[in-house]
Formats: sequence, C-alpha cells, structure tokens
Amino acid sequence: MAGRAKLADAVVACGMPHFGRGDLALARHEIAAAQQHFAGLRRYGAATLDLAWVACGRLDAYWERNLAPWDLAAGALLVREAGGFVSDCDGKGDILKSGDVVAGNDFMHRELLRLLQDAAREAGRAEIREASAP
Repeated sequence: MAGRAKLADAVVACGMPHFGRGDLALARHEIAAAQQHFAGLRRYGAATLDLAWVACGRLDAYWERNLAPWDLAAGALLVREAGGFVSDCDGKGDILKSGDVVAGNDFMHRELLRLLQDAAREAGRAEIREASAP
C-alpha cells in the first residue's frame, strides 16, 4: 500500500464508462476534478489489476462505477489485506451490490471520496442548468 499523503504526488487510476452505458456527464466531472488534484490519472481497463496495484503501492488510489461483482471481489480483498480502504462512491461498504468502488490508503480514500462527491454535486448542478436553459 502506498503511503502518500499528498494529493499532488498521487497517481490514481479510474474507469470510464462506454458510450451508451453509465453516466458520461458524471464521469467527465469526476475526471476533471481528479486531473486538477493528482499528479497523474491512468486508465488500465481491468478493475482487478487496478485494485491489485493499489494494494501493492504502484497506484495511490482507484475508482470506477458500474462494475460486476467478479470485477471487484478479489481486488478489494487484496486492498483490505494490505491495510487499505475500499468503499462505494458514497463511502458505503457494499461494493459488490453497488458496483462502484473507491480504494486507497486512509488519506487517499477519504480525499478521493470527497472529490467524487463534489464532482457529483457539480454534475447535478450542470444538469439542472442545462434543463432550464431556453
């Protein structure tokens, strides 16, 4: 598990929804928020690999939405066994039910959750603005 406690030094991985699946607007807001705060943002395409890399310290944190339980179970176990934290994007524990995951050390997990929740609020505000525009 990486021990970084400074967002500006962190390398974080994420997933991106496919066109037509998932909330593309929310993903854009989340990615924009992450890019402003982290040293690097990566997309590898395999949730289990991303979680394993968080567990062994190659990545500082990871998040993704709309995954299947088999994409999450083994990797989440690795992160937890390495002393890391795993939750859904709302900070709740049932990732296998929600399909959403946020993982990292205590600091990175907490800060990434905060960024994602801020991005979700901004995405909601943007949606309201678009809906009320003439």
